[in-house]
Amino acid sequence: MGRFVIRRTLVSVITLILISIGVFSILALAPGDPLAGFANNPSVPPELRQRLRQQLGIDDPIQEQYVKWARQYVRGNWGQSFTSRAPVREVIFDRLPVTLLISGTALLLSLMIAIPIGVISALKPYSVFDQVATTFAFLGFSVPTFFSGLVLIIIFSVKLGWLPFIFDRTATGWAYVEQCIMPVAVLGFFAAASTMRFTRASMLEVVNQDYIRTARAKGLSEQQVTIAHAMRNAMIPVVTIVALQIPAVFGGAVVTEQIFRIPGIGALLIDSIGSKDTPVVMAVTFGIAILIVIFNILADVLYAVLDPRIKLS
Repeated sequence: MGRFVIRRTLVSVITLILISIGVFSILALAPGDPLAGFANNPSVPPELRQRLRQQLGIDDPIQEQYVKWARQYVRGNWGQSFTSRAPVREVIFDRLPVTLLISGTALLLSLMIAIPIGVISALKPYSVFDQVATTFAFLGFSVPTFFSGLVLIIIFSVKLGWLPFIFDRTATGWAYVEQCIMPVAVLGFFAAASTMRFTRASMLEVVNQDYIRTARAKGLSEQQVTIAHAMRNAMIPVVTIVALQIPAVFGGAVVTEQIFRIPGIGALLIDSIGSKDTPVVMAVTFGIAILIVIFNILADVLYAVLDPRIKLS
């Protein structure tokens, strides 16, 4: 197990380095000047503009900019935002709680709904319950989040007036909860759809295996057979989906936060790309890449925990 984790960690480090080089090169070669608004201000002296460009290293060669960024990142310094002039760490940590609250709640809600429904659908295949659940699952991963978000806004905000569709960070109590309902529902429904389908398909493959029939023949209750034997093995492929969904939910929040005007990481990323704020874009995208790598390693380790037949060496 230890050798496996070390080997996967080394491969992951190389992967992250290549990702960082690719993203940084794309941002550096993209057209536009990150200090365009500041440079076009007639009240700013030309000497100050040039000094600021030298301080931020905007005119340096790409390779020098990347090496400087990499050294700072390894030391825990994420750089300084080109637009707000604030440390990138402070900018991200100011937006992170909102995204964690909405995306985390959506992910937990999707797992609480999708796994039980997927298991029941597999235990009662082609029943009315299974057909209804399958229909909603197909709708869930077929309809993009921006469309479902707009539909919810039209119904519950415009027509009925029940829920606010613009996020207010100053809201407290129930007002804060109300404005989180629609974003959580959009992200949770999208994540639950694919998880439910994978859970159902995995359970269908397991319930007809010989060891399941043997467990029933031993006199075990249906609940013991389902939970202790069927679900434990059926969850192995589902673990992979959930591990990949965790960073994917944060990625999906990019669109959702734009729709509901949520001041989170997704909205920050879109704004930073538009203003070519390279330090902020690098911090957000590289952070998502790190999440993907970490949760992939955790998924591989959980394989061995769920299935003793899998040996990690």
